[in-house]
Amino acid sequence: MIKKIEHIAIMATNLDHSINFYTKIMGFNLRSRGTKGNRREIAFLYLEQDQSVEIELMNDLMPNGDYSEKGIVNHLAFTVENMDQAITHYKERGVVFATDEPTVSIDGTKTIFLYGPNQELLQFVSKH
Repeated sequence: MIKKIEHIAIMATNLDHSINFYTKIMGFNLRSRGTKGNRREIAFLYLEQDQSVEIELMNDLMPNGDYSEKGIVNHLAFTVENMDQAITHYKERGVVFATDEPTVSIDGTKTIFLYGPNQELLQFVSKH
């Protein structure tokens, strides 16, 4: 069911500073930047030589607790080919999802969060 690691999400206390670090110092490229609702600003970064895995930088516009509570690395995301099939497949195996339905991200992809065995936050992403 899982095709690849999609992205790693990192909580950023200053999005501009983090984008500058990853682009100017680490050599990443900015793919997209936007706001999800009025609560979070997000940026996706990629490496030119390997665009298969991205970094997602997230900054809460309305703080929602300490970043240390949520972890600086917030979640691990996986690409799935068919979101509905993946949800059904994993629910049948006892996986607990954070929401009942997927949502649409800032770049038009479908996403849904789920929990790993240690309550680690995971995400499925479908670009179709």
